[in-house]
Amino acid sequence: MRLKHIKGAEDKVYNSVHCINLENIEKGSLRSAFPTPSNPLNIEIGTGKGQFIMELARHNPDINFLGIERYSSVLLRACQKMDEMEVPLPNLKFICCDAEVLPDYLNEGDVDCIFLNFSDPWPKDRHAKRRLTSSRFLARYDKFLKKGGEIRFKTDNKDLFDFSVEEFKSNNWELTAITYDLHNDEALCSGNIMTEYEERFSSEGVKINMLIARR
Repeated sequence: MRLKHIKGAEDKVYNSVHCINLENIEKGSLRSAFPTPSNPLNIEIGTGKGQFIMELARHNPDINFLGIERYSSVLLRACQKMDEMEVPLPNLKFICCDAEVLPDYLNEGDVDCIFLNFSDPWPKDRHAKRRLTSSRFLARYDKFLKKGGEIRFKTDNKDLFDFSVEEFKSNNWELTAITYDLHNDEALCSGNIMTEYEERFSSEGVKINMLIARR
């Protein structure tokens, strides 16, 4: 799907009160951008228009949530949704950046849980290292995910899911849950919050794959 560019989106996102501008943050001090920096921190990489992480933040006020999205034209919509709220969520912030830079702004053990939802599958073999569940990215997450912390990964792409399962195993992560049909898995589907993509795919009868991996 071709990404629609919105003129002026980058400036609007960087100037939004809901976004953290990394130029104003000292390395290793990202948690300080939240009103209660001592709260646990969960992040979603590839947050899109924000539906998933907004619901998580709404239901978990004692946890800080950080949505990472590299495309400003997409993240702008998430910021607009926050603006439309009568009371914006104080425990939710966004960053427009590539996930590769996160270890520069987070310290060891800063993050309790990482959510990866419907990530770009990068289907060509030569692009495998760009997948957010590749060994290259798992090594980056290891720099800031706390001991015993989790990665929760959902996708409709079975090839990407199979690749991801093997990557977690080969990098010595513990797979605590795996399903190839999330919406028919009573235990894992309990409390499941759907993303925009998940709603669309599931309405079309597409099975959703999910795993939980622990460090």
